[in-house]
Amino acid sequence: MPINLDDVRAALAPVKDPEIHRPLMELGMLPSISVEGGTVSITLRLTVGGCPMKQEMTESLTAAAKTVDGVTEVVITTEAMTKEQREQLRTQLTGGGENVISFNQPGNRTRIIAISSGKGGVGKSSLTANLAVAIAAEGFTVGLADMDVYGHSIPRIMGVTEPPVQVEGLLMPPAKHGVRVLSVDLMKPSGFAEPIAFRGPMLHKVLMQFMSDTWWGDLDFLLMDLPPGTGDMALSIGQTLPQSEIIVVTTPHIAAAEVAVRAGALGLRMNQRLLGVIENMSAFPCPSCGELTFAFGRGGGEMVAQTLTERSGTQVPLLGAVPFDVRVSEEDGLPFILRHPESPAALAIKELARTIYVKQRGLADLTLPLVRR
Repeated sequence: MPINLDDVRAALAPVKDPEIHRPLMELGMLPSISVEGGTVSITLRLTVGGCPMKQEMTESLTAAAKTVDGVTEVVITTEAMTKEQREQLRTQLTGGGENVISFNQPGNRTRIIAISSGKGGVGKSSLTANLAVAIAAEGFTVGLADMDVYGHSIPRIMGVTEPPVQVEGLLMPPAKHGVRVLSVDLMKPSGFAEPIAFRGPMLHKVLMQFMSDTWWGDLDFLLMDLPPGTGDMALSIGQTLPQSEIIVVTTPHIAAAEVAVRAGALGLRMNQRLLGVIENMSAFPCPSCGELTFAFGRGGGEMVAQTLTERSGTQVPLLGAVPFDVRVSEEDGLPFILRHPESPAALAIKELARTIYVKQRGLADLTLPLVRR
């Protein structure tokens, strides 16, 4: 019985580009599919000739085609897109507008959560990365934007080394541990030791590149690792993404907590919603007797939550506390919750992730289109 070409097309239809996360057929990347005897011939059109995802896409197409009865061989020929074809692809993905932030468009349901702190050294980046992995493990589509341009560390924590693929200037973030990751560290030609010496306006350009010139796909959550303090990036995010929510990270130490209050207060000034406070490096049980040890003081998280509640006039909760664990410093590409999944700190982070994703955004926080009648 001859193979039906429509059956082959139907089998190939679900195969997605691993970077763009949309079906290859829908993107026009399978310009030619033919059948002769038991052989299926496919032309795969790559965004660039040396596409790192070529092997993965070839294997996926082959496996899909062989699900059709009678297919004995799959021959895949690859070709690179022309400049015009890449421009068409970018237009298809972005709608063709420049400096258009898809997250700000009517009906967009991505929750943008900016993780902030008053000062460095409170474990904000590690916590942000682990929260992203924990949320993704629950089946959500998650992006992680490293907005700490000067002190970027997310790629090291997540184990991401490959730069984003570019299609006519449109960035495709690589994915690791189920999370799409973007950082300036991935785009530096001289490696991790190269400093970023940008003045304020350049930081805003980085933000716009990450938001308007990046294909994140359909995200449920976008977590943003902010730099510590109340500087240019925090201001730009508040102005550019007014629907973003803020989580303030502090340690139990009162001196650190007082500085963290200022980060939350800036969010209030920018009319951002304060989702809550996380106390990191909190009390931990003694491995011998189980008695709690308060190595970094106590009460900082509660103080920040209470102070911000009083300043805002609305409840700013203490979302939870993550016990200190010295093994968090093992940042070599495997996030803590994957390396030590049953540790008290990992369990606390997973519970925090649940707290975050069950807090659904209401219509009051959603940009809706207005229709004149």
